[in-house]
Parts: sequence; C-alpha cells; structure tokens
Amino acid sequence: MAKFLAGLLSCTLPRKGASPMFESQSHSQVGLKSSTKQKTTKFSTVASEKSLSTCRKEQPWKPSVYSSLTPACFMSPLNEKQTGKENKKKINAREMLHPPLEGMTLCGESMPQTPPFSAMFDSSGYNRNLYQSSEDSCGGLYYHDNNLLSGSLEALIQHLVPNVDYYPDRTYIFTFLLSSRLFMHPYELMAKVCHLCVEHQRLSDPESDKSQIRKIAPKILQLLTEWTETFPYDFRDERMMRNLKDLAHRIASGEETYRKNVQQMMQCLIRKLAALSQYEEVLAKISSTSTDRLTVLKTKPQSIQRDLISVCSDPYTLAQQLTHIELERLNYIGPEEFVQAFVQKDPLDNDKSCYSERKKTRNLEAYVEWFNRLSYLVATEICMPVKKKHRARMIEYFIDVARECFNIGNFNSLMAIISGMNMSPVSRLKKTWAKVKTAKFDILEHQMDPSSNFYNYRTALRGAAQRSLTAHSSREKIVIPFFSLLIKDIYFLNEGCANRLPNGHVNFEKFWELAKQVSEFMTWKQVECPFERDRKILQYLLTVPVFSEDALYLASYESEGPENHVEKDRWKSLRSSLLGRV
Repeated sequence: MAKFLAGLLSCTLPRKGASPMFESQSHSQVGLKSSTKQKTTKFSTVASEKSLSTCRKEQPWKPSVYSSLTPACFMSPLNEKQTGKENKKKINAREMLHPPLEGMTLCGESMPQTPPFSAMFDSSGYNRNLYQSSEDSCGGLYYHDNNLLSGSLEALIQHLVPNVDYYPDRTYIFTFLLSSRLFMHPYELMAKVCHLCVEHQRLSDPESDKSQIRKIAPKILQLLTEWTETFPYDFRDERMMRNLKDLAHRIASGEETYRKNVQQMMQCLIRKLAALSQYEEVLAKISSTSTDRLTVLKTKPQSIQRDLISVCSDPYTLAQQLTHIELERLNYIGPEEFVQAFVQKDPLDNDKSCYSERKKTRNLEAYVEWFNRLSYLVATEICMPVKKKHRARMIEYFIDVARECFNIGNFNSLMAIISGMNMSPVSRLKKTWAKVKTAKFDILEHQMDPSSNFYNYRTALRGAAQRSLTAHSSREKIVIPFFSLLIKDIYFLNEGCANRLPNGHVNFEKFWELAKQVSEFMTWKQVECPFERDRKILQYLLTVPVFSEDALYLASYESEGPENHVEKDRWKSLRSSLLGRV
C-alpha cells in the first residue's frame, strides 16, 4: 500500500527534453479538430467553482420534491480561481439516480425521494469565519449558520437513523457512510443502526402499533437501500449481511408489500456482489497470463507478430475502445476506496488491529495499474518497429488517438498516452521524432501541462463536467478524469485537516469536502459507454505483452544507437542481461 500511494503522489507528467509548449491556445477553450468521422467537441469553461454544500438542520421528514438544485461541478481543493457564473439546473424526480424502489408506495405514502449524486451538494458554501457568531448545539451536534460542523460519533450515528417524523438528508447519509469507516468498521456501524431501529422504533415489540410501523418501516428500508446501492462492497462482510438480513426480516414480517421490497433490495445487492466477483476473476486471469514482450520476441519472429495498427487502423475507434475499458474499470471502484486508501489509526481507537482490514482498495489499484499498462503499451508499440518510418507512423497514430480521447472526455487515457510517449526510451528517439509533425502533440501537452497545479487540465475538466450536465447524448456525458491527480487531490484534502477536533468531536466539515469530491466521481463513473464494443481490439489492449522498462531501453538503443558513454554502457549491460549477448 505504501508503494502504491508513493507512486500516486509522485504523479507528474514525464516531459521530453525539448518539447515546445503551444503558447497561443486559450485557457478558456480547447478546440482540437477531429476528422470528418467524428464531430469535434469543445470544452468551454462556463462551469463555475462550487463551494461546499449547506447542511441544513433536517426538518421533520416528508417526501421531498427536489427542484432548483445546483448541479455539482466541483473544483480541486488545491489552488484554483473562481470563474464564470453559477449554473442551476432543475432536477426532475423521475431522473433521480436512486429513486424509491419500484412499486414502493405504502399506505398512500411514498418513499423518501433522493437526488442524483450531481445534485447532492448545492452551491451554497460554508462560512469560513466560524466564530463570528455563536454556534448552536443540538444533541451533541454543532452547527454554524445551519451548517453541521462537528459532533460526537454517537450523535452522528443517531442522526443517521430515521424515525416517524424524520428522514436524514441524502447528503448526510452519503457523507457519514463514506467517512464513518475512518472511526469504526462498517459492520459495527450497521450493528448500531440495527439496534437503534429495533429498540427505539419498537420493531421487536409484537404489541407495537401497526400504523406506527407502517410510518417508520419505509424509511428504514430506504436507508438500507441507500446503503446497499451506494456502498454494496460493505456487504461482502458476512457480519454486515447478517445484520442486514435480520433488520430486513423484521421489516418484512409486517406486510406482503414490505417482503417484496426487501426481496428486491436483496436481489439487487446480490447481483452487484456477483458482478464484482466476476470482474475480479477476469482481472486475475488477465494478470496471470501477462508476459513480457521481449520473451515473446525471443520465441516468435517479429516479422510475424501483430502491432496495434494491424489490429485497429482507425485511431478514433481505438479511442472509443479505450473509453470502454476506462468506464468499465471506473464503474467497479467503490466510493469507500478513496477513504480506505488513506486510512490511519484513529487516536481514540484502542483496537490496534482494526484498521488493517479496512484497506480494501483492490479496484482502485487495478485502475491505476491499467493506466501504467497503457503507458507501457504505447511506449512498446513505438519502440518495437525496426524501421524509422514505422515508428514515426506509430507516434502520429497515438497523437490522433490522444486527440480523440480529449474530445470524448477521456482524460485518463489521454494522460496515459502522453506519459508513454514521453518516457525516456521514446523521447530519446530524435531521428524518429524528426519525421513526426508534432504541432498537434504540442497542443495536447499544453492541455495536460502540470505547471500551475495542472491548471489547463483542470480548466478542460470543468468544461467537460459542464458539458456532461447539459448533455443531449450519451457521448457528451462522458467525463473520465486523470485518476492519479484525483487521488492526489483527495489525499491532500485528507492530510490537510484533522479527522477529530480537540474536543474529540468528528470534524464533519472536512468530510463534507471529501464527500463533495467523491460524489462527482460517482456521477461520472455511472455513465454507460455509448460506443460499440470490439472484442478483438479490447483483447489486444488488455492482454498483449508489453516491454519492461529495461526492454524498452534496449529496443530504443537498438533502433537509434547510444549517444554517450553512459548510454553505451547501459546498452551493453542490457544486451548481456536480456539477450545473452556481449
């Protein structure tokens, strides 16, 4: 885990020694022309910087009607400038991400309505002058200007549990379920929630008023549905599943309608967990069959081997297939993995072993490994051809792929391609680069320039996010961020503020910020890829062997000889170790 985090936090774009930067391109708009086969997409920066959501003290529960909510288009917590005007968009209840379960209308009373992740946090922000006016406290929860700032862990748990007159706001549910794992296991939280529901709402009392149960049961079931839909991986723990089934059974024992809704919730959860298991099996199979490209070259003449262009000659099609892989892998990353990646010991927790089990970030790590693989695949495809003109053609091919990734909104593949083309074994091929028209590549490098905290990239990302909010087609909804930078932003947000205040209260204001960033990612990852799948291309991208770093240098030296004594010595060493030649 330490090695994984170190790699993420050192994410800076490798640069060629003499790459000219394109100066005349505007920060506010990017226009990369695509071929006539694809319509050009421009990302304008009309999206404004949004501050933290207002967390109002919840009113007694009633079915919500969400309107005039501002879609979330969040900026990085790092140095950013506010641009443009705030944009508001009405959210129709039928368009909500997690509507009540189908058919879930009980006794003339509908289930609590929940907005999509993009509307969970509105544009009103926290007042940073926290102590200019008196704070209100209510049951161990501390507010300022109606914003929940902090509270004891026990009070926050009680605030999560609905009752006859109250249902927690969805922003609170998501934020607390996301951040609570920093202080306790999810199964421990579930046990407390179950206890509060059973004891306080008298679900275990056969003499309870049935009308009372009819009022509270839909709300408890909705809370469980929120949990199982948003954090399904928590329920891979048998203890979680046992508590869920117990509470669901108590709810379902009342009426037939409840039983159907509980069954529907459980079936949905089981499908998600089964899909995750299948995905992990596929990843394991791909990993087990991976081979170094050099090993293949030793056993199979290069003249009969395929390269990427022979599999997919159209760069726009390749960009679409890369987007398939990106969205599939994004979809399997649970929001809790962003928190679990940076889990540390809670100073008030005496159980020294409890945090070791929480670092479950396998899907997040698999996605980062995909980025690295794509970078090495790009470098391999460029360094492998013997002839200089073939290497130059491959570079120009990847430039076109990268441009189309930009137009699609696939910034992760774009950055992986640029990183691969800037790896030293590729950038040193001066004779090859001399045959390449680099103007288009210079524009791409400019957009992904790491200076000023990736200002140009963040500008383009905001434009893509705004386009997604007003999209008229599935293609326009795609936003795939440069993932390592997203992790880095979340890491510094987490490191910049304490989890607890000096009085022992949970610093909930920090976790609003964290949830705000993660919720936008949740919106992006649920977009369905609109492009047709090509199994042959996907198979090649995921399984074809790639060169190791040493093999890349060797191939580079074989293509264009060493230029100094250091390179000559390394070339001789690599030929000896990898090829057995002197």
